[in-house]
Amino acid sequence: DVCTQTERVNYTFSAAKIMSWFSGKSKQPAQEACAVDASGAPIGPDGKPKRICCTCPDTKKLRDACIAERGEEHPYCVALIEAHKACLRAEGFKV
Repeated sequence: DVCTQTERVNYTFSAAKIMSWFSGKSKQPAQEACAVDASGAPIGPDGKPKRICCTCPDTKKLRDACIAERGEEHPYCVALIEAHKACLRAEGFKV
């Protein structure tokens, strides 16, 4: 269940791409099994555990701004929250 860096698919997340997942125009990224450390955190390309707070900064920024402006229950924010979770899962986190 360990993937190498060459097997791994990297995704670039943009607001348009994220929203296209929820409009049905695009498929969400495939999830890959990746190397994890003893605590269960995915391993980055530098061999160190990834930090969830620093992973997927684009989706995190959009999600946080939406929640601050509209509230967590707003449908647009719910979509951005799910997009951020999808990004984290694609990076190997179990959320």
